Amino acid sequence: MATDAHGLSANYVAGQWVVPETGGRLAIEDPATGETLGAVPDSGRTDVDRAVAAARAAFPDWRRTPVAERARVFFRLKALLDEHHDDLAVRLSREHGKNVPETWGEVQRGIENVEHAAGMPTLMMGDTLEDIARGVDCETVRQPLGVFAVITPYNFPVMIPLWFWPYAVAAGNTVVLKPSEQDPLTHQRVVELAAQAGLPPGVLNVVHGRRETVEALIDHPDVSGVSFVGSSRVARIVYQRAGMAGKRVQALGGAKNHMIVLPDADPAMVADAVVASVFGSAGQRCLAGSVVVGVGDAYEPIREGILDGASSLKVGRGLEEGVDMGPVISGAHKDRVNAFIDEGERDGARLLMDGRRMEVPGYPRGHWVGPTVFEEVTPEMPIGREEVFGPVAGLTRAPTLEAALEMLAKSPYGNAASIFTRSGRAAREFRYRAGISMIGVNIGVAAPMAFFPFGGARNSFYGDLKAQGRDAVSFFTDQRVVISRW
Repeated sequence: MATDAHGLSANYVAGQWVVPETGGRLAIEDPATGETLGAVPDSGRTDVDRAVAAARAAFPDWRRTPVAERARVFFRLKALLDEHHDDLAVRLSREHGKNVPETWGEVQRGIENVEHAAGMPTLMMGDTLEDIARGVDCETVRQPLGVFAVITPYNFPVMIPLWFWPYAVAAGNTVVLKPSEQDPLTHQRVVELAAQAGLPPGVLNVVHGRRETVEALIDHPDVSGVSFVGSSRVARIVYQRAGMAGKRVQALGGAKNHMIVLPDADPAMVADAVVASVFGSAGQRCLAGSVVVGVGDAYEPIREGILDGASSLKVGRGLEEGVDMGPVISGAHKDRVNAFIDEGERDGARLLMDGRRMEVPGYPRGHWVGPTVFEEVTPEMPIGREEVFGPVAGLTRAPTLEAALEMLAKSPYGNAASIFTRSGRAAREFRYRAGISMIGVNIGVAAPMAFFPFGGARNSFYGDLKAQGRDAVSFFTDQRVVISRW
């Protein structure tokens, strides 16, 4: 049984698409048209047990597979993903809503993680030191731990799973993936390509569902660790619940990213970067700019630049040429974003551009929210403090860089922040004091490449080891220390 363009109501267990005997179906729709694209199961604990059992059974043989052989699977998968890159981007645009250039870029970032994971023979290497005492040697080796659960959100449904499972699997573990129930179809195609690349049955499994499915995975005694991306509220619950069960956890949460603009910055460059950051992917990304702080004389030029740039954006179906911004993922999320805009008005923020009544000709069922811009936003307002996850910019003033940094320090989140300036001294001061994990200097979206860690601070991240890079290798392996005398 294989997936097709219309989706499939099945889980992927031990190399087969398996239809659960119980539970309902979760419909997946095109957020621009309202068309039903397919369905997946709303799996229960029995379905989770089946997937974890398959992963556990596959682990011993996969662990014994030489690391170079495991790596070759990922070289082949990388080639297949390159071959199917355009098709994956179109599929993803249809089920998520982003325009094709954005989905093409997302697939590319996912491929880069597969490519990096293929370096596991080097990434897993240990250390050796002779004669730590007379006739005594010491070495470290990295060993896989067993079954990992990977729980991912809707906003980057191809890329974010690839932050995790390629590293886990290349290191010798097995995985049960629980993708977002809102747009999992494109990654099902990625799973099929992984099998085509030679990944053995049971090494990667997929179980669909909602809260009950997630809780069953977190609680399962045969799951050694959990990788999660979602809201900060849920990330904290996942961290506490899995941690109390003695599991490894990396839980990536939400964001409220500030972009600080100094008077010496190039206004045109800043406006382009800020507009792309705030409104790209309809603001549905944890690295999206949200609060724009104009320092001193920088405020008026950046205000006008953002308004000009936002007003020129074409909103529409992502599959169409020339579209800059697609819909948000669902009607429920549209209502959530609009509720934040309503609240911002009530709290006294000045609404300069209102996207609540956005309509796109020919698509009356689309979940449209147009570019929205507030000014006079303060850190005490929910619109200036909470994650909106939509195409909403909040503008505010600061008299000095010091005042802007104080504003940044009040944010409960610590995912990303950017500064725009020509001053090396100001950039260093910002970098030194921001207290944020991913920092941009004249960069609107501070997204690390696959060989660097991805993850925030404060309420944006719960755990010690982040996604991607060396942290991923450390998270999915345990470092054993061997001391020997012969």
